[in-house]
Formats: sequence, structure tokens, C-alpha cells
Amino acid sequence: MKSILTLAGAILLALLAGCASVPPTNVHQPMTARPQQRNDLAGNNGGIYQQTASRPLFEDRRARFVGDTLVINIVENTQASTKGNTSAEKTGAINASVTALSGLPGKSFQGLNAQTSSSNTFDGKGESAGSNVFTGTMTATVIEVLPNGNLLVSGEKQVAIGQGQEFIRVSGVVNPYQITAANVVNSSQMADARIEYKSSGIINEAQVMGWLARFFLTFIPF
Repeated sequence: MKSILTLAGAILLALLAGCASVPPTNVHQPMTARPQQRNDLAGNNGGIYQQTASRPLFEDRRARFVGDTLVINIVENTQASTKGNTSAEKTGAINASVTALSGLPGKSFQGLNAQTSSSNTFDGKGESAGSNVFTGTMTATVIEVLPNGNLLVSGEKQVAIGQGQEFIRVSGVVNPYQITAANVVNSSQMADARIEYKSSGIINEAQVMGWLARFFLTFIPF
């Protein structure tokens, strides 16, 4: 009896853990990176001056090394629509008659009239429209500096509200010349951009079909 209760408790904990699981992601991994140690710089530090964290006098604070952060302005507004209209029509008619037969067998066909007609009509219409609006601001981390100098950035923001948790993720390749002096870049300027807004919790679970219902829907689709 004790083993059965232990097994039931383990199953219950697994189910609860599944409800609170982190939604999967397609952004570039990892979603953060620590800065690399600059061993080529001497460690002569003063009370204020830290040589390992210093930058040249005329160098700005734009992200350029692994571990640097930059602000991503998420400005995604896309609209697409398509409309199609196809129609086809075909008609045909055949008339045949036998008025007289002279000197030929088959006089029983004399006076025979035959008529046939066919009609085929096809009319198809299709229309589709989509709209996507996603705006926001978040900070990402440089996780790799590519050989050509471009920056691969990735980041995640988690916001817990009540019983739910929101996950905002972004990643992509940034040209350092497109980063503004305020260390900001727009999401529309990122190559291979991957932007996600997902959630987990009670509200999200209520919107997802249960696995048993999906099973019956798959094997009994009527």
C-alpha cells in the first residue's frame, strides 16, 4: 500500500511539474553569455581605474564583445493577404437523326432521333489574410562574435503575473554598424531574427487540448 501511495505521489508531482514546465524555444542558444577574460591586458588596477573593464578614450559603449549587452527594440508589424477567384464553364450538345434508309439494312432505325447535351461548371474562390503586431523593448547579450564582425545576440525576459509566467525571447545576427550610439538596434535590422512570446501556467494550460483528447482526435477524426 505504501509503495502504491509513493508511486501516486510521484506521478502527481510529475504532472504538476509538467504544468509548470518552461515552453520550448527556437532562439539561438545559449540565451546569455559571460564576458571573456581579457588576459592580454595587464592587471595594474587603481582605486577607480580598472584596466580589464576599460575602453579607449574615444570609444563608445556599443556592444562588440561576448557578454556585452544591447537593447533590442521589438517593432514587428506585418500584414499579408491573398485573394483568388477561378471559374470555368464548359457546355456541349449533340443532335443526331435518321430520316430515311434506302437499300440498306436496319430500317428499324428509320425515324430515330437522338439528342445529348452536357454541361460542366466550376467556380472556386479563396481569400486569406494575416496580421502580426509585436512591439516592446528588451535587452539581449552578445553570445558570439562572428568572423566578419557581426554579433550573434540572444536574450530572454521572464515576467511572472499571478499564476502565469510570460517568456519573451529574442535572438538574431546584428551588424555592429547599425547599433546606435545609445546601444540600441531595431528587431527589423536583425538577420535570422527569432522572436517569441510564450506563456505557461493555468491560463495557458486551459487553452491547450489535453493529450487524451488529442489522441482520440488523431485516431478517430470524424
